[in-house]
Amino acid sequence: MVEVELRKQVERKELELNSLLEITQSINNNVPEESLYKIFNFTLRSNLNIRKLALFVFDKVWNCKVNFGTKNNFQKSKLDDRFKLIKNIHRMDEFEDCVFHEFDLVIPVSHKSDTLALIFVGGLTDNTDHDRDESIKFIQALSNIIVVAIENKKLARKQLEQEAFRKELEIASDVQQFLFPERLPYTERLKMEASYLPHDLVGGDYYDYIPINKNQFLICVADVSGKGIPAALMMSNFQASLRTLLRQTPNLKEIVEALNFQVMENTKGEKFITFFGAIYDISLKTMVYVNAGHNPAILMDKKNGIRLLEEGSTVLGAMNPLPFINEGFITDLDDFTLFAFTDGLTETVNEAEEEYGLDSLLEYFKKNGDKDIKTIHQDIIVGLDGFKGANGYRDDITMLTCRVE
Repeated sequence: MVEVELRKQVERKELELNSLLEITQSINNNVPEESLYKIFNFTLRSNLNIRKLALFVFDKVWNCKVNFGTKNNFQKSKLDDRFKLIKNIHRMDEFEDCVFHEFDLVIPVSHKSDTLALIFVGGLTDNTDHDRDESIKFIQALSNIIVVAIENKKLARKQLEQEAFRKELEIASDVQQFLFPERLPYTERLKMEASYLPHDLVGGDYYDYIPINKNQFLICVADVSGKGIPAALMMSNFQASLRTLLRQTPNLKEIVEALNFQVMENTKGEKFITFFGAIYDISLKTMVYVNAGHNPAILMDKKNGIRLLEEGSTVLGAMNPLPFINEGFITDLDDFTLFAFTDGLTETVNEAEEEYGLDSLLEYFKKNGDKDIKTIHQDIIVGLDGFKGANGYRDDITMLTCRVE
């Protein structure tokens, strides 16, 4: 009798070892997660006297991956919150008022300090204490091998995704660097200063200085809806279109109409760009500008004080043709400072959820408009940093200042 029992135990151990070997080979062969769960299901049902089972695995949320022999369909059930933090084996009669009373035991599967899975089993109570203990050990070993293997698959997949995303970010960041001019003029007559503070690694703001001929140049600031890689690539396309159009015509109104068409074609109306562009003629002392749904640039000159440049149109890419477009035209403009920016500046929020706002910016320029333009940028950045307090910046911030003396 003892010999028969020993032979049964040996045969059972051989069966269990063969099952574990088969699963290990399947893992080494990189079979899909679904196949591993099927092997788990088949192995337990064929090797052990388990009438009921539900395997819950944590992957951002708890989901039932294997279920058989139960009245309830646990693959459609939420895991009871009481089970989520257990670290040891528990009998189900320890939990009151619970749909999981169909089972006898709940067995946690842990890796390091984290609980990765929970196995609910029924039918083991019919076995002897020794058989039950051996079955629990086998279930734990089998579950641990499979769940940890699946967890490793997820980590490997996540690392590949992160690496691919990092490479995309590098490409987009390189693309974005080409958006900005390498050098800005800083002569006795013409001085320019730019500051760009991206909210993320890759942003959707753009500024530019483009000489047209010996007397004329264009300056612009733009902001695309959305963030990240798509925004940077879209703005790169926008910059290429603007520079191509500027070689074909100096007519700012025609350029803006063509840019609107290009943005509409590329995004099908799902994204838009706000844009402020101005062409200044040094010899004629004139400025033509268009503000397409952008924050008004601030113009300061000794004859007229501070003005907001608001003439233009609506945002680019929302509709074609544009419903209206007006050019702003300023004559007898000499000895001036033009400050253009994106809404990340004025929409910076402090800890009381108050915006920095345009009024704060205007107040600064009333008192400090004559300062060196590099100092102006430094002052505004330091002032914003103090204003926001512990809050983070919520958007990209771009500032472009042009001073003609």
